[in-house]
Amino acid sequence: MLSERLNRSTARSPSAEPLPRVACFSIQAGADPSVMPRVLELFAKRGMIPQRWHSDLGGRRRDELTIDLQVDGLDRAKAELIAHAIRQMVTVTSVLTSEKSYA
Repeated sequence: MLSERLNRSTARSPSAEPLPRVACFSIQAGADPSVMPRVLELFAKRGMIPQRWHSDLGGRRRDELTIDLQVDGLDRAKAELIAHAIRQMVTVTSVLTSEKSYA
């Protein structure tokens, strides 16, 4: 009787499918008008649209640009490839990446 209950509860456990992943990027760059379209182009040419995009001008002279964006369904290898391409842009000073999953 107890073993039947255990078997039933095991059968109802959540599947082992991976949760959807979201790639997160935080980009620091000089405030140049070409930075945002060049960053967006890296996703657009792969048929992706960031689900979140937030940018701010900062610094004492408003000469620093911060872009935070998130892209759904991007695996770690592709995220690192895109991050590497962003790091090669002239005015970009740093790119941080992370990922999160939906709970």
